[in-house]
Amino acid sequence: MLKSVHHIAIICSDYPASKKFYSEILELEIIREVYRKERDSYKLDLALNGEYIIELFSFPNSPKRPSRPEALGLRHLAFAVDDLANMILKLNSKGIKTEDIRMDPQTGKKFTFFSDPDDLPLELYEE
Repeated sequence: MLKSVHHIAIICSDYPASKKFYSEILELEIIREVYRKERDSYKLDLALNGEYIIELFSFPNSPKRPSRPEALGLRHLAFAVDDLANMILKLNSKGIKTEDIRMDPQTGKKFTFFSDPDDLPLELYEE
């Protein structure tokens, strides 16, 4: 039986920019960082609230992921927040653009989207 999501793996094109985005702007905690010489690749393990959540990889010459129009496969990552408006202000103050706030018609909850340095869609969902 499945117990939980163990982690999410993301391949980035600009490792320093993505490392800064996820660790400094989103404030995910760096657990460990490893450079794998044989693959010319970094692997950065990140945690949210003490829980291991994201593996950030860099690989040379990775193909771009089509996301707009939306491509098949993983659509986006969603982060739960208590105060959507406050989180939007925080992101905007760090130079991160967010879309307009929308309302989930099924739950009545507010949400918005923004993007990481590789234009991976990320969602903020107010609980």
